[in-house]
Amino acid sequence: MNSSNKTRHVLVVDDEAVVRNGINKALHNRGMTTKLAANGREALVLLGSHAFDLVILDIRMPDIDGVDVLKEIRSQYPETDVIMITGYPTIDTAVHCIKLGALDFLVKPFRLDDLDAALKKISSSSAPAPKSIIESNGLRFDSKKKLIIGRSRPIKEIFEKIVKVAPTDSTVLITGESGTGKELVARAIHENSDRNNQEFVAVDCSSLVETLLESELFGHVKGSFTGANQTKHGFFELANHGTFFFDEISNLSLNIQAKLLRVIQEREFRKVGDQKKIKLDIRIISASNINLEESVRSGDFREDLYYRLSVVPIRVPPLRRRKEDIPILVHHFLEKFSKKIKRNMPEVSPEAMELLKEHAWPGNVRELEHIIERILILEDTDIIRTRDLPSFISQREGDFQMFSEELFSLQELEKRYIRFVLRRTKGKKKEAADILGINRKTLGMKIKKYGLY
Repeated sequence: MNSSNKTRHVLVVDDEAVVRNGINKALHNRGMTTKLAANGREALVLLGSHAFDLVILDIRMPDIDGVDVLKEIRSQYPETDVIMITGYPTIDTAVHCIKLGALDFLVKPFRLDDLDAALKKISSSSAPAPKSIIESNGLRFDSKKKLIIGRSRPIKEIFEKIVKVAPTDSTVLITGESGTGKELVARAIHENSDRNNQEFVAVDCSSLVETLLESELFGHVKGSFTGANQTKHGFFELANHGTFFFDEISNLSLNIQAKLLRVIQEREFRKVGDQKKIKLDIRIISASNINLEESVRSGDFREDLYYRLSVVPIRVPPLRRRKEDIPILVHHFLEKFSKKIKRNMPEVSPEAMELLKEHAWPGNVRELEHIIERILILEDTDIIRTRDLPSFISQREGDFQMFSEELFSLQELEKRYIRFVLRRTKGKKKEAADILGINRKTLGMKIKKYGLY
């Protein structure tokens, strides 16, 4: 295979060990990382806990056949490519798989040249995104390989907005809870703009002392006030021709808000104690973890400034609204911190991953990142299990939480409660059925329906 093709994360699914191992060896020789599954059920578990670029999938398997797995991949993991393989080829089956979204179809036994041709077709099938920034597991946005992780619909909508707004000079207001990654979004906009070779200056308005804020923003001349022993360049001057990012802008006083509004309108400013005006050519991006519209109504934020700042609003969803991204984020942070502390990257058991997906994550992505780092430092294990998770996640000290801020259907509630009861009964179906008030056969049907194996 051509060495110019990028390394892929591949899931190989086949019930024949000799086929799995043969494909696995061929892919490793081509610089790819792989996971192996012996049946459809194992494949779905791995898909739920890892990010894959490609699945090589057998059609005939003893439990869940490959066509059903293909349908699930196309529904839940639309960015993942699929190559189907079979030892029982028919034209109808091949056409059906291609219609369902498979990109190629190989007949066993196949030659390595056939596999290479299929991989080459996969590599050339995807048109490059603008500036090649959108990848299968997120959005890459600068030369330091910074990445916003995710492939859920809410996060993809943000990627699309970033790509559209970045080439413009429009002011952007990014809102979202603490820890959701608002500064990453701002940096992604800057890095994909025409200002990306200029400074990105980020100021956390909540960390600055109000009495010094004006001097910090605008700078001052020597002798302009007590303690001004030398002329100081302010943040605006440092950011000239680049991007200025106001983090937690709601913390600005009404006095500074008024001066900021003038800067935006006139595109010039004066240092404290100076009469000379400095022309300003910057893009302004702001972020807030509170609702600025409510701050406007309460009189704590200027309405005219709000409308100047929110020409393009971007709302970053909390992690509990994009739970399908949690396995990808977990894998990313495991990889990041394993390299940092120089240890082998552990796996995450399906049960532990389910608990991570169920947690409400009030601290959002930042909280998840810190938890993964803590586990890697404190737990010397090759597989992270439920016992390795903090007690507030594993619920060893808590109980089933019937409701949270998240809204979901009765069907989802039933699924979660059955999972909870099965966990409490250590998988004993008779005991779980008695608690649930249903017979064992009905419980078995519901377990199959919800994939609670």
